Amino acid sequence: MASASPSFQTLDDLASGRRVLARLDLNSPVEDGAVRDNRRFSRHAETVAELADDGHRVALLAHQGRPGDDDFVSLEGHAEVLAEHAGVDVEFVPDTFGEAALAAIDDLEAGDVLLLENTRMCGDELPEEEPETKADTEFVRTLAPEFDAYVNDAYSAAHRKHASLVGFPLVLPSYAGRVMETEYEANTAIASREFDGDVTMVVGGTKATDVVGVMEALDEKVDTFCLGGVAGELFLRAAGYPVGRDVDTDLFDDQWADNEDTIRSVLEDREGQVRLASDLAYEDDDGDRAEVAVDDVDEKERSFLDVGSDTVDEYDEVIRGSEAVFVKGALGVFEDERFSDGTVGALSAIAETDCFSVVGGGDTSRAIEMYGLSEDDFSHVSIAGGAYIRALTGEPLPAIELLERNAAGEFDG
Repeated sequence: MASASPSFQTLDDLASGRRVLARLDLNSPVEDGAVRDNRRFSRHAETVAELADDGHRVALLAHQGRPGDDDFVSLEGHAEVLAEHAGVDVEFVPDTFGEAALAAIDDLEAGDVLLLENTRMCGDELPEEEPETKADTEFVRTLAPEFDAYVNDAYSAAHRKHASLVGFPLVLPSYAGRVMETEYEANTAIASREFDGDVTMVVGGTKATDVVGVMEALDEKVDTFCLGGVAGELFLRAAGYPVGRDVDTDLFDDQWADNEDTIRSVLEDREGQVRLASDLAYEDDDGDRAEVAVDDVDEKERSFLDVGSDTVDEYDEVIRGSEAVFVKGALGVFEDERFSDGTVGALSAIAETDCFSVVGGGDTSRAIEMYGLSEDDFSHVSIAGGAYIRALTGEPLPAIELLERNAAGEFDG
């Protein structure tokens, strides 16, 4: 199989001993005001450690939450977690581009790492605007002269046009960090690689609109779609089964209204590609897992929380016969062990198969750790959500486009 090489510069192209401004994505769950450790820290730590080892003076940018949300907090705790993973000291300054930040940047020596305050505490950061507008903000104009290079490692935020993501490539030589590089290569593989055997996509989750968009965009690249979750039920509804309706939920009817025509069209046009669940699981009156064949459902009276055992076996056979498998979304409510069979069954089959595999989205990838699977058994486990969807559907990722344009010499920086 062949793959396309990225057309941006990476850390391999960055001369050592520079003053580097690096953008990470450390946005993570917050409980009682404290950030929770997760794989974003360990992934970005690789880039941070490499920059420090190469003798760079490093200042880091990152965001957490949005103004008004409970998880909109300072990054002070993030510095401690990141330092543990990177194996280097990470100093924190409660300022982003004011006098305190500039003084801390000026004090950096070779190998030092500094984390600046939450970028979203700056008024210039959040509005989605064109890169030229962002490059002209006080935020970018103040920080850029302090550095020789800009490194963007925040693949999972690459679909955003925020100042820290799209402003600096217009004014500084720019490079992709290791997370950006590996995420880009893995998540574009479904479009850029040629596989000799079957390509399968396991799709589920609660956002049917995303699933439909992926299926429309990839119909010529994917041989079989194995459906579950909310999208799977909506496709079953389109196929004439009395499911895919709200029962004590608000997940189905609105998405059906928004996507009915497209779902029916996809199901009709790609009949041989789309595999639907033959049975579904639910919680019975005793609180146990129970299953019912979709052919035996007369009316949806309770929520279905997973695909059934027959479906797990059917999808297992498809997966094990594939050369490449991509995952977008869970097949059931895997957080509840009773309804993890579909998601864990699919992931286990992938892990045991000698295939190229990408598991995308933070929620689904959590199942790997929860159920004792090893990330080493997958080609790539993505930490991206929205950017992963955009990569699959071929939509542009502004931050990546700017890295490519910077490498092509389009900007004075």
